Amino acid sequence: MENEYPFTHRRVRANQHIRELTAAVKLSHRNFVQPLFVEEGLASPKEITGLSIHTRESIINEIEETLRKGVSKFLLFPIPSSKANKDFNFSFVASVVQLIKLKFHGEVWLACDLCLCSYTQHGHCGVLNQQESKLLNHETVEVLVNYAQTLAKAGADCIAPSDMTDGRIGAIRKKLNSIGFDDVSIMSYSAKFSSQFYGPFRDACQSTPQSQQLKNRKTYQVSPLNPQDAIASSLRDVTEGADILMVKPAALYTDIILRLRQQTLKPIAAYHVSGEYAAIESLVEKKLVNREAAHLEVWTALQRSGADIIISYAAKFAKEWIERMEY
Repeated sequence: MENEYPFTHRRVRANQHIRELTAAVKLSHRNFVQPLFVEEGLASPKEITGLSIHTRESIINEIEETLRKGVSKFLLFPIPSSKANKDFNFSFVASVVQLIKLKFHGEVWLACDLCLCSYTQHGHCGVLNQQESKLLNHETVEVLVNYAQTLAKAGADCIAPSDMTDGRIGAIRKKLNSIGFDDVSIMSYSAKFSSQFYGPFRDACQSTPQSQQLKNRKTYQVSPLNPQDAIASSLRDVTEGADILMVKPAALYTDIILRLRQQTLKPIAAYHVSGEYAAIESLVEKKLVNREAAHLEVWTALQRSGADIIISYAAKFAKEWIERMEY
């Protein structure tokens, strides 16, 4: 009976110790980013569709709690109290960035989302034409460059443009370099798909498109049916100066993460978006999955496909969940 099963693989699955030793994917809380929402004029923190919205004051407490849990990287989303279609006021988010950096200095890494969707009356990610039927690329980029400059001067470590307009990475990089902020990185939402899984986020940021002419973001976000566009847009952003590339959503687009990993040496961030997160939480409520195990399995899939960075609404729990993870 010798060598009856010469190709058995079960020996490397025999117990937790050997499964740990042979695991190709090793998650670390150090690779996680926690999104933060802060709303201007909010009297007290609130929750919308499972996402926590903070005041200018309570966001400090949230960061302190997350730091105690071992996670020190954040992605900030501002929700201004007033909306406009031009002459945007970025002073609120600038004051929040200044407050955070004054309190925590280098203890935290703070990336700031760069988009106009929560600022505009029509809910789109940039400046529209008079008929609100088309997003104006050049005019939008000009506003975003100004916005990026404001965030960098306030102390942001990273600018994260999520608008998907053409040329904004190069324009932002050129401006930041010219004013002495060449050390501020750019994390480009380079493969951001027109997805059904942004619903909770749009509720939280009050950024659902309102225009009767341009009813969705399909003219400037990537179609799920066109993966080549996502790859091309990402590689273009590399040439324009992006330091990190992002795929959003993530769990449904691991093929894009893998293809990017094969074509670039740039770090790749996978954004497990609000709808994907809410789907797991809904399954948890119905007692259909174990919460920790389900999130860990998704995170493992994202890293296995090639992601270096994971942006998750459960990032603050990454350290404790990973430490007690069963291999």
